[in-house]
Amino acid sequence: SPPRYYWTAAVLLAPDAGPALLGSTGEPEMFWRFPPDASGLTAADVPELRSALASLESGPGLVRLRAMAGDNAAFRTELDRILAGYDTLRTAIEPVVTVAAVGVGAVAAVVLLMTAGLIGGRRREELALLRARGGSLAGMGGRLLAETAVVVVPAAALGLLAALPFFGPVRLWPSVAGPVLVAALVCVAVPVGAVLPHRRLRLPGTRDDLMDARPSRLRTVAELTVLVLAVGAVVGLRRRGTADGDGGDLLVSAAPVLVGLIAALVLVRLLPWPLRLASRAVARRRGAVGFLSLARAGRSSAAGALPLLALLLALTTAAFGGSVLAGVSDARDRAAVLTVGADARISGLLDTAPLPPRLVREVREADGVRQVAAVQVVTEVPMPPAADGSGSMKNTVVLGVDPDAYAGLARATDLGPFPADRLRAGRGEAGSVVVPVIASPTTAAELGDGPRDLTTPAGDLRVRVAGIVPRTAAVPGHEFLLVDSAALTRKLTTTLLVTGDPDPKALRDAVRPAGKSVSVRLRAEERAAFVDTPMQRGVRGIYAAAVAVGAGYALLAVLLSLLRTAPERIALLARLRTMGLTSRQGRRLLGLESLPQALPAALGGVLVGWAAITLLAPGIDLVGLALFNGPGATVPDTAHLRPDPWSLVLPALGVVVLTATTAAVQAWWASRRGSITELRAGDPR
Repeated sequence: SPPRYYWTAAVLLAPDAGPALLGSTGEPEMFWRFPPDASGLTAADVPELRSALASLESGPGLVRLRAMAGDNAAFRTELDRILAGYDTLRTAIEPVVTVAAVGVGAVAAVVLLMTAGLIGGRRREELALLRARGGSLAGMGGRLLAETAVVVVPAAALGLLAALPFFGPVRLWPSVAGPVLVAALVCVAVPVGAVLPHRRLRLPGTRDDLMDARPSRLRTVAELTVLVLAVGAVVGLRRRGTADGDGGDLLVSAAPVLVGLIAALVLVRLLPWPLRLASRAVARRRGAVGFLSLARAGRSSAAGALPLLALLLALTTAAFGGSVLAGVSDARDRAAVLTVGADARISGLLDTAPLPPRLVREVREADGVRQVAAVQVVTEVPMPPAADGSGSMKNTVVLGVDPDAYAGLARATDLGPFPADRLRAGRGEAGSVVVPVIASPTTAAELGDGPRDLTTPAGDLRVRVAGIVPRTAAVPGHEFLLVDSAALTRKLTTTLLVTGDPDPKALRDAVRPAGKSVSVRLRAEERAAFVDTPMQRGVRGIYAAAVAVGAGYALLAVLLSLLRTAPERIALLARLRTMGLTSRQGRRLLGLESLPQALPAALGGVLVGWAAITLLAPGIDLVGLALFNGPGATVPDTAHLRPDPWSLVLPALGVVVLTATTAAVQAWWASRRGSITELRAGDPR
């Protein structure tokens, strides 16, 4: 006979809970719990997962489930809530990521165009000879296209193969689109950039100096068009922001890039003026090195907008990415301060139970404690009736504080700072005691301007609003009244707000004898509780990469710009050495020649980065990126960008240092090679 299976169960109930069994059906209820495995889930799986959950909750999946488990079977899950949170976080993060992606992509495109320009510049004489012998623009462009494709297409294929193991089949389409776009850009930019300068015949020896160049009308119209687009993008980002989840507006996302582009165009137009003034001043001096360096800088090509554009975009991208990371850290620090109110918070049950005097003394003497603000928290204090006689059911929180200690705490935490003298109790008209109070905006509006009577468990008060602050350290998320504790008749200490660098172990050792009802909360622990979700870690990684890529592209732009003129510089040094120029003077010459463009680019990068962040900060909210999964903390209303000094200054200093180092290396390399090698007969350099 087949085996028989029996269910054996036992129920442990309190004696008075036995009658509850009489109301049951006497039939067992079967249930199953399935822990989901989310290790293989990606963003592409979310629609299918959401559809499957909907089917199991109220669809064909539920019908099949009831066919197997019974007509009363039901399906419940918390994955819906998790997916809703995922959608909220992605909606908040996607526009911010788009801004970073557009910035990095624009810098990469400009550097690729610089590379194409370097290749075309090296072959200018060859193409001019072909053009003089009857070569057509289409024929030369087709030849350059074939030569470029032979190198670029295999390189793009190798790059795609190298990237596939990191992304897998889920990200196959973006992995293919990236190398294809880069290969297409290079294959088109090299022939076009090399052939277009030869569409018109030019006399040999004709220069296109930076000082003497006059922008054409077509260029002026193009620059004005870009200016209009930049203004529209900045205004759109400031008005609409990124919190509405519209991450597909590329014009708004390209606002930092457009600001950098406008700055580069303005800098190219303004650069000849200081060069002319400096050249006139140096021309009167006796030394030749300064005059030669400025003359060489002024005779650089007027088409030098690409190096400046690459530098400004790269520095702006690095500054923007660093400011986003700094803004995330600041928002979490601010949330931790709003939650605790100070560096440490010691309070009784519900912040209203009194603390023993011994505890107050021991906390003041603990290691790392700089200042302690004792606060008496009185909750549920009814507001007085309105002036028009209508009843009021509103309550507020009265905080009895020492004016000097609490004002110092408010300044240290930047939570509603106020002058301590404004809170000290004084006397009003006709000898009646009127206590000045600092109130929250809503409470101040309820009290009005005149004296009002207030009944509290700590004593009856006649108060007048002496100041308004939006929030305070003791109760950051509530309406409140700050009162001088000397005006209270029943004084107690219910909360201690500690500033400094307190030792957590020392604080807890001091609090332990007071019992378990006294809690200790530390700002550092609240700050550490903000753990990034995988999406937040990915976004922070993207911005960290944007900082590194922006700085790297800035340095690469400097190297490409100097590499383009390296043969001409080395030949110049060789000629000047035959006239008595020393090696030290050669290094000074190359360094001074490169600085007139490196210094304005670095200074412009700092100013443009600061201006872009300042202009765009009101439209970019980082709360979703920084505080989405906070541990029940009181979060700030917004978390906007702020210019990060390190992200602004360090890449700019790197540009100047790299420029000076490259010039010194070029001078050293030229001194090692003989002048005969550089001054061969017939050499066009």
